[in-house]
Amino acid sequence: MIGFLARRFATIPLVVLGVVTILFIIFKSVPGDEAAFVAGATATQSEIEAVRVQLGLDRPLVEQYARHVSGLVVGDFGYSTTFRGNPLPHIISRLPATLALAAAAIGLTILIGIPAGVVAAAYRNRLPDYLISLSVVGLLAIPNFWLGMLLIAWLSVDLGLLPSFGASGPASLVIPTLALAARLIALVARMTRGVVIEELRKDYVRTARAKGLSKGLALRRHVLRNVMIPTVTVIGLQAGYLLGGSVVVERLCAWPGIGDLLLTAVSVRDYTLVQGIVMIFVVSFLVINIAVEVLYRFVNPRLRYA
Repeated sequence: MIGFLARRFATIPLVVLGVVTILFIIFKSVPGDEAAFVAGATATQSEIEAVRVQLGLDRPLVEQYARHVSGLVVGDFGYSTTFRGNPLPHIISRLPATLALAAAAIGLTILIGIPAGVVAAAYRNRLPDYLISLSVVGLLAIPNFWLGMLLIAWLSVDLGLLPSFGASGPASLVIPTLALAARLIALVARMTRGVVIEELRKDYVRTARAKGLSKGLALRRHVLRNVMIPTVTVIGLQAGYLLGGSVVVERLCAWPGIGDLLLTAVSVRDYTLVQGIVMIFVVSFLVINIAVEVLYRFVNPRLRYA
């Protein structure tokens, strides 16, 4: 396991370096004078030139790239016009809110998606299966931002049960969690249903039933263990995408996470801040994937003893 983790973590710097290179090329290709934008609309030409020298924009691109990479290694993400300095501390301060939202969405998915898929498979082609399948299709078809607006209009404006924006307490987490988790719940429920139906057809289930086990006991003792293997994979992979998918939901609910900060950075053309947030997204996604692979080895004995 230690060797496996060492190999996986060793790939993170290479992936990050590739992302840094791509972002550097993209931002340097964007039209406009970066120094003029940093200096402000009322800056004189001499002030713009002073900013260009200060930021190292007068240097060759290769030297700028090397300086940029070396700065990232020591935690210097560059000059952000939004915060007038290194944006890393401000990004880190917003990260817990995004992680809390993603964790709540994953927890809700596990509590609802997996049982719904098992129930739909156990009552295949009967009323519970039809109701769950219809709900799955509806949730997959509804965009999360539109669902978020409906929840705000219903739960907050009409009923007054929950706050519609901000992070004033646990209650304010409900609406963004529901909006973010809805599609993932439907995806996990549909996948779990298919896997359970496939497992119920296998010989080991027939043998267990022939020995006198009821269908419910066969599901709990045997089928669910095998169902968890693909389920953990899907939930783990989607957990990484939740970080990026939370951008619109965070802005809609004014949730103080890095997704909301990313949209602010884009709107004011703060490319340094955008790059820093993307880097945090990339590293978080890679770490989550490694955690999923470790969990997958614990769930699947064939990989653990390979």
